[in-house]
Amino acid sequence: MSGRLNSAQPYVFGLFRIVVSLLFACHGAASLFGVLGGASGTGGTIDAGTWPGWYAAVIQLVGGGLVLLGLGTRPAAIICSGSMAYAYFKVHQPGALWPMENGGEAPAMFCWAFLLLAFTGSGAFGLDRLFARRTSEQERTAPERQTPVAA
Repeated sequence: MSGRLNSAQPYVFGLFRIVVSLLFACHGAASLFGVLGGASGTGGTIDAGTWPGWYAAVIQLVGGGLVLLGLGTRPAAIICSGSMAYAYFKVHQPGALWPMENGGEAPAMFCWAFLLLAFTGSGAFGLDRLFARRTSEQERTAPERQTPVAA
């Protein structure tokens, strides 16, 4: 059974990446464009350039989109994870020690999920993997460079 589970691992990581990043990008879209309930469920948006909310929303939308596509997954996931660590420790943790008390469950979960993705990579279904495969195929099929022989 563990053989089957191991062979499915890249696909499960790929699905995990897609679901987590889609949810993350939806938070950014809600805050920036007022869709899906808007900023904090009020139906509104965050004013452009306001710190830290607007910048966090841009990271959520752009970073979540990149991770969703599996494009630059590891660096994008590090940035997403760091932004959620900042959100947790600067916004939520000062209110109370535990995430259940301070409303920081989502930032804590996103932080750890993106940290995991930074270490595992995109898994299956990611553009990172497609480009890496295409590059390695080109390297294998490229003709060897011949150095001219001096006469």
